[in-house]
Amino acid sequence: MREARAADAPFDIVDAVFAISCRSLPVDHAYALSQAVQAALPWFAAEPGAGLHTIHGAASGSGWLRPEGEHAMLQLSHRAKLALRLPRRRLDDAAAMIGRTLQVADQPLRVDRLSVRSLSRITTLFSRCVLLAGTNDEAAFLAAAAGELGALGIDAGRMVCGRVTPVATPARSYQTRSLMLAGLRPEHALALQQRGLGAGRMLGCGLFIAHKDIADLRTTAD
Repeated sequence: MREARAADAPFDIVDAVFAISCRSLPVDHAYALSQAVQAALPWFAAEPGAGLHTIHGAASGSGWLRPEGEHAMLQLSHRAKLALRLPRRRLDDAAAMIGRTLQVADQPLRVDRLSVRSLSRITTLFSRCVLLAGTNDEAAFLAAAAGELGALGIDAGRMVCGRVTPVATPARSYQTRSLMLAGLRPEHALALQQRGLGAGRMLGCGLFIAHKDIADLRTTAD
């Protein structure tokens, strides 16, 4: 099996992180946010390596509980961020959103200052939503994830999947699962952040972020 290396990735990928002003968003806002970003940045959806991070409230470790229900809303703090994963060469283009107010599911979201976050060499990674076959069966989902990682030449190490989360679009509702990988080699961790896993990058799916501690692996994955 050919091993994945960060140098093999065709792009220098980073996260463009925007400060935002937004009071609330639907819990399932991936499609609405994606459409708003694409309206502001028409090149975004066609850019290889690009992806959208959805917006989240405070961490559950601080007492925050994810609202439930079809029409549930996230109440956002001033620390909430909008992050786009994209090639570094697109940073100036992405900065065109600064000062604009996006309409996301009828909620105004003002985009403010931009900072750049490099990908991490931490070897424990987490994705809140991964879109793969077999989502409703944990064993099938993990097998599908292992197959996708193997095709990329990435040794999965330890894998733990968590809760099933629906991601709705006008065409259909997708079922996704959270996934954490631990014990990756640093070069594999970088390659996975650059490439992503599975489908749905424009819906916030398959994008991995660093996670510092595996001790609460099962709790976080849920």
